Amino acid sequence: MRKQRLAERLAEADRRAAECEERAALATAEAARLREAIEAIPHAVVVCDAAGTVVLRNRRSHAVEGGRYAAALVEQAVEEVVAAGAGIRPVTQTLELHGPPPRILEVTATPMGRRDRSLGTVVLVDDVSELRRLEAVRRDFVANVSHELRTPVGAMGVLAETLADERDPDVMRRLATRITAEAERAGRLIDGLLDLSRIEGGGIRRQQVDVAGVVATAVERVGHLADQLGVTLVTPPAGPGGPTVVGDEHQLVSAVVNLLENAVKYSDAGSAVEVETVAGEGSVDVVVRDRGVGIPTKDLERIFERFYRVDRARSRETGGTGLGLAIVRHVATNHGGEVLVESQEGLGSTFRLRLPAA
Repeated sequence: MRKQRLAERLAEADRRAAECEERAALATAEAARLREAIEAIPHAVVVCDAAGTVVLRNRRSHAVEGGRYAAALVEQAVEEVVAAGAGIRPVTQTLELHGPPPRILEVTATPMGRRDRSLGTVVLVDDVSELRRLEAVRRDFVANVSHELRTPVGAMGVLAETLADERDPDVMRRLATRITAEAERAGRLIDGLLDLSRIEGGGIRRQQVDVAGVVATAVERVGHLADQLGVTLVTPPAGPGGPTVVGDEHQLVSAVVNLLENAVKYSDAGSAVEVETVAGEGSVDVVVRDRGVGIPTKDLERIFERFYRVDRARSRETGGTGLGLAIVRHVATNHGGEVLVESQEGLGSTFRLRLPAA
């Protein structure tokens, strides 16, 4: 009888031991899955218990860019948001690291568990630097577009009001001409914005493109403007078997057109703008050289920004939109290339659209 009871107790113990082993295996597997899940999150994650002690963190929480000082600031921010939330409410703190490079981090503590029983806190450290930069770019873009459109639209309104009360045919014709000019200016700005929007999208139709053909098409489009302003376009003689690139012919023509228009508009009457194609090791350069007013050194870093103009008065006279060089830069980026500039105030500028050779 005793032996039977002992056997039953041993069997029960074995069963419970097996259950414990199974639960331990499940807990181990669950912990492994949890760690893998935390490691897969593309942000720094820190898990604290109810007392605020760190019990788990992923590798990204250790690899804070910016050195020990930045890491110490992040650790301090983690402790502060955990203490401020006390496992009861979410808390977010914004941390600005001056770099280099400058970065903005959002440290957010989220409580786990119920109100009556806290299980701890999960802290997420998110680098929002690029998001903030894009928000600032969007705000500046909207403000710039509003400002740029306000000028021609406002001018058309004033001219139209004046025209409504005018009876002199000559004055009416002059006013109508001015209205037409302002409408064309607004149209050019809208067309430029649409072109820039399409090009910034990054989608390009890749095909083998003859660079000499791109230059010839661009020169043909800018020829009328050059004639109006008394500027000569000097192009190299076309020959067979020229260099080629892989890319979107429409975008490349647009880039060269903008470079040529920019050079022509900022050149004096009677001067020349030279354009040539130079094949290098693994790259092809489209070089546009003028002998115009040049660009001050302080402006060289900003000329590829949207709506940035070195000489606003001259840009208004020539109908410039301030988008041309921004379009050139985005076309170069879409094709894996770059745009370079050399300029000296009063002596002219040289722009190089450098593209990978096919």
